[in-house]
Amino acid sequence: MDNPAETMEEPQGNKRVALLIAALALALALTEVAGDDAKSEAQMRNVEGANLWAFFQAKTVRQTTLRGLSDLLPLLTPAPGREAEAEAMLGRWRASIERWESEPETQEGRRELMARAKATEQARDEAMRRDGHYDLAAAMLQLAIVLGSAAIITGAGLLVWLGGGLGLAGAGLSLLTFLGLT
Repeated sequence: MDNPAETMEEPQGNKRVALLIAALALALALTEVAGDDAKSEAQMRNVEGANLWAFFQAKTVRQTTLRGLSDLLPLLTPAPGREAEAEAMLGRWRASIERWESEPETQEGRRELMARAKATEQARDEAMRRDGHYDLAAAMLQLAIVLGSAAIITGAGLLVWLGGGLGLAGAGLSLLTFLGLT
């Protein structure tokens, strides 16, 4: 116990290591909560994106159906005296086709749905990236806690320093991820 880098004083040193472990456990708990939130957000964004793409596909099917009918209607000879009615129907169908392509006021046209779905996919990907950073930070904090615990058992001061450094790195990564700086 002559070299302080390799050993530590029992009563006082153990209390300090226990406090370090408590601080690391707190950082780990906060990191785990943030990681779970990021994972939940990724799942919600994934479902939202799938719903938007399904809506986009439904609009596309309706649009394609009316486009086909619009192409077919002029080839059919309307009953005498119903030409104007057929033209009006054709006009309504074409207006619907155009409206389904872009509806800026409702954000439910195909163009707007595509943009919303792509934005949702980007938000999902960002949440998944953040979750990965939180997972790495949590692993670093868990290892730091193990090293701190081993330091109490063995009395090896080097393990305290390694655990403290690893814990500081894990807590730092967690904080940077939370602040959006990673």
